[in-house]
Amino acid sequence: MSDTGWRIALFKNGLIWKIVLAMTIVNIVALAAMFFGWMIFLAVYDWLFPKTPYPDDWTAFDLVVFGSIILIGQLTAAVVGWRLARKITAPLAAVGMAARSVAEGDFSARAMENGKSFGEAEQLLTDFNAMAARLEAAEAELRYSNTAIAHELRTPLTILRGRLQGLNDGVFTPGPELFDSLVAHVDGLSRLVEDLRVLGLFSASKLELTTQSVDLAAEATAVLRSMAPDLAIADITLETAFKPVWIKADAARVRQALLALLENACRYAAGSDVRVETLIIDHYAVLRVSDTGAGLLPDEYDHAFERFWRADTSRTRARGGSGLGLSVVRAIAESHGGKAEIRPNAGCGIIVEVFLPLPKRDHGTTH
Repeated sequence: MSDTGWRIALFKNGLIWKIVLAMTIVNIVALAAMFFGWMIFLAVYDWLFPKTPYPDDWTAFDLVVFGSIILIGQLTAAVVGWRLARKITAPLAAVGMAARSVAEGDFSARAMENGKSFGEAEQLLTDFNAMAARLEAAEAELRYSNTAIAHELRTPLTILRGRLQGLNDGVFTPGPELFDSLVAHVDGLSRLVEDLRVLGLFSASKLELTTQSVDLAAEATAVLRSMAPDLAIADITLETAFKPVWIKADAARVRQALLALLENACRYAAGSDVRVETLIIDHYAVLRVSDTGAGLLPDEYDHAFERFWRADTSRTRARGGSGLGLSVVRAIAESHGGKAEIRPNAGCGIIVEVFLPLPKRDHGTTH
């Protein structure tokens, strides 16, 4: 339907026509009340004023005055009703047109209204445009994520296919080193799939947590024990400062978050000093990982938690990073009702902090 046709249909069946009709009916009722009231007044006039007779016949002037009153009242009702209806329906029409554009795939459409509307209409426009902006951002992120996922899967799958084809053709000699390399690629794919699963569940608000009483220091100790060989290979000097902190959390997810932070340190801060701490800040248990590596540029901190973002694309791809590690850390923190933050370390490197809410009885402040 064209814009003109749609406006005609809106006038015939919409709020404008109903308001004009309602105003007309109100005006007619008011005139009828006035007319019949006047008739009643004439009927009781002689009783009220017996010594002052009232002329029985209507003069032409009376008819003109009465007709003018009807005409002026009707025109006033129509004009007021029309203007009121336009003021009410204009923002609704703008939202409707923008909604149809969004439904057709144009996520950049926005509801625009010329002139000043009433408060509720302005709020409707603001809320709709905010929703449309979020849909546009989500759609752009989905397109980017699909492209990035395809790219991340293509490289290891190509390598695996080449190695397996080489084994089948006799180009490669089976041996522990080759099989270890194949297993490493499979492990990398498994981590990528798990990270994508966590982020997908978090985005859909479906990330389920099995919460229990957890000592953050004990979980960190267990993760560091399992990561010891990788930290040694990355030539990382490890420091710890663990304060026992008991929280209600999913132990497996907490370990997953710390593991992602340590893997990032191995890739980005090889050969540096890494410090892992557990402490209490305000109403949160905090898991802090800091390093003395190359760090980030000032304008890169705002992007650090974005999916598939890399500070150094070529270097990270060569070391197997997918750009999902910090996104997973933030998703785990927020699913617990906490948050994740990143900031520069004094001198060089970065500090990443995972804030997890304390039980209410354990609130305290320690820096």
